[in-house]
Amino acid sequence: MVQQFRNLNFINLFFLFVLTLVLRIGLFLHLPEAVNSGFTEFFSRLLIPFNLDTYLSPIANISIAIVITYLQAVLFNQIINKHGILGKSTFLPAASYILVCSVFTPFLSFTPPLLCNFFLLFIFNKILVEYKNNSSIAAMFDLGLVVALGTLFYFPFVAFLMLLWIALLLFKPFYWREWVSVLIGFLTLMFILGVYYYWNGKLMGFIEIWEPLSTKLPIYINIKVLDYMVLFPIATCVLLSFYYLNQNFFKSYVLVRKSFQLAIFILLIAIISFYLKPDFRINHFLLCAIPVALSISYYFVSAKKKWVFESLFLSIIVVILYFQFT
Repeated sequence: MVQQFRNLNFINLFFLFVLTLVLRIGLFLHLPEAVNSGFTEFFSRLLIPFNLDTYLSPIANISIAIVITYLQAVLFNQIINKHGILGKSTFLPAASYILVCSVFTPFLSFTPPLLCNFFLLFIFNKILVEYKNNSSIAAMFDLGLVVALGTLFYFPFVAFLMLLWIALLLFKPFYWREWVSVLIGFLTLMFILGVYYYWNGKLMGFIEIWEPLSTKLPIYINIKVLDYMVLFPIATCVLLSFYYLNQNFFKSYVLVRKSFQLAIFILLIAIISFYLKPDFRINHFLLCAIPVALSISYYFVSAKKKWVFESLFLSIIVVILYFQFT
């Protein structure tokens, strides 16, 4: 399969969709009676009494998630190939993205974190596009707006405001107007939301939105190791990718090096921001899909021993399906 996706053949678009469906066989055979998508908070922030889950059946929810995951995979693949991050054009970023977005059963539903990956893909691409531009004031304002929009859908996304300033440090010389434009873009949408709350006599409700920011970072987290054994083959690919990246890091173009550095910060922010969600859900870590998929695809492109990378790819699929049936 890896050898197939290494080629930029458009028949792989079909194989990608088949892979997306195959990795959901267990869920289709054991459909849940109901799915809590988590979009209630989004509508409540807009002061709209609407429960999406009452109108969306489990099969419809999962079907929407399939389409979104597939579209995001293709978009992610296009971004990586356009900027030449892997050194060659391939469908491996898309295949890796689909694998990562199928690891846990909660990842397979239509949820705010899954939708927010569209915003992350837009941010990732926009930052790479702005790399050679002398001034990015307007672009950073737009990205601030995007983070604010993502925050409406899923509050922990607010943490990615830091990513924009980190990106400015990595990609651009210091220019204070660009740093300020990020904040102005974010506050513009939030100001409009605040006015909307004020008109509806709910100003205290607007203040309550920001209460999770005062939550203390948890010192102890209860983790059942066996529930996360599915991550073992993916973690192996990530570690091997670090090995190959370490060998080729200073041989790569500056944009490629900075892209991987940016991906690492996306991963760190996605992991740390989980504490901003009062009711913890594993689907929060869908926000890690882009950097992890980039890392895995880099390994699959760089690996030399076919039996090793093909075995790892197959083992990821097998482990995912095994945990869906158990």
